[in-house]
Amino acid sequence: MSNPQLALLMLGLFILIIMLGFPIAFTLMAMGVAFGFYAYFTPDQAFFDNRVFYLFTQNTFSVMNSDILVAIPLFLFMGYMIERSNILDRLFLSLQIAFRRVPGAMAIATLVTCALFATATGIVGAVVTLMGLLAFPAMLKARYDQGISAGVICAGGTLGILIPPSIMLIVYGATAGVSVVKLYAAALIPGFLLAGLYMAYVVIRAVINPNLMPRLPKDQDVMPFFAVVLLLLKAFLPLAALIMSVLGAILFGLATPSEAAAIGALGSVLLAFAYRAMSWGKLREAVYLTARTSAMVCYLFVGSWLFSSIFSYLGGEALIKEFVLGLNLNTVTFLLLTQLIIFLLGWPLEWSEIIIIFVPIFLPLLEHFNVDPIFFGILIALNLQTSFLTPPMAMSAYYLKGVAPKQVLLGTIFKGCLPFVSMVFVAMALMYIFPALVSWLPGVLYGR
Repeated sequence: MSNPQLALLMLGLFILIIMLGFPIAFTLMAMGVAFGFYAYFTPDQAFFDNRVFYLFTQNTFSVMNSDILVAIPLFLFMGYMIERSNILDRLFLSLQIAFRRVPGAMAIATLVTCALFATATGIVGAVVTLMGLLAFPAMLKARYDQGISAGVICAGGTLGILIPPSIMLIVYGATAGVSVVKLYAAALIPGFLLAGLYMAYVVIRAVINPNLMPRLPKDQDVMPFFAVVLLLLKAFLPLAALIMSVLGAILFGLATPSEAAAIGALGSVLLAFAYRAMSWGKLREAVYLTARTSAMVCYLFVGSWLFSSIFSYLGGEALIKEFVLGLNLNTVTFLLLTQLIIFLLGWPLEWSEIIIIFVPIFLPLLEHFNVDPIFFGILIALNLQTSFLTPPMAMSAYYLKGVAPKQVLLGTIFKGCLPFVSMVFVAMALMYIFPALVSWLPGVLYGR
């Protein structure tokens, strides 16, 4: 068996093993060591003198020594603290009242809350679960359609992997070797464009069929204007100020992502104190969740870098590159093919595995097809919205089902998500047609 064939066997076995439910990070490490031991084996060599063990330790040190990845636990801690600061219920209530005269008011308030909260946390599961507990019962009580209500929460909750400070963009930046700051700037317009498409869809559906999203009763539409403004200021302004200070410091070069994340983490603690939500139990829980999630990401990096190094050494990367180049694709068809593959991978896999394991296979081809890696990263971030919304995985749907009333079926949640998946495709099409949606803001801030 030739080495490229061995590399394809390695990739196929990995997909099969993770389908069986084995831990992904440790599967990557085990397969990397096993196939690497064979690749580097020389006769009459002591077992631990095999070069794969040196490669393993070097990759581990490189990951733990990465300045870029320092931002991940800090942003995670910021998100977990904000999640526990009782901000979400106040924010949703104030936005619901502010949008009370807009068709589909509660759905619009839910999407705005999700977008803002996703910007503050970047944690999809947390946003979907909290909005499922807070907004979903309220919409059902207001006689909103179950599918629309479920789709709004699931779609809005996934915006955190696209809108900065997205953890996914940090991981992509470390994987692709591109600036996280430029990725954040590039993601702002597409992220809010997608949120705007979601809102436009909701308003159009509410206008066409008001029975899907009935207006609020008149007795809830009597709050004076200045009382609404005061309510919004108390709920919206502190969180918005924290988010803008963190993102502004990054985008305008006042701080690195890691430094801004540290300020955001401190700000989230102060915000918890300001809202009288700080306790030792909540702080301990936030630290524990941060450490657990950060360890998962680091182990994934260690395993994937070892796996991809051995895969490339065996000739798998060159084989795939040769195959793709042999298809005589142009830039557009190459992008369509890669996005189709990533879309299909999103059914059985989570975004972290796709970014860390499979995206590096495509990265060496970008230069040949004259594709900007930042544009490619934002396109992937948009595409991965669908992995949370399309079965069989559709993690957002499962998060919501876990907290939804028993009468709400999983099939209803899936059905409600599908129209929002089509909005993702519309946003991707607009990016293909108007690449300036991605490149304009980084170009203005940092030059071409």
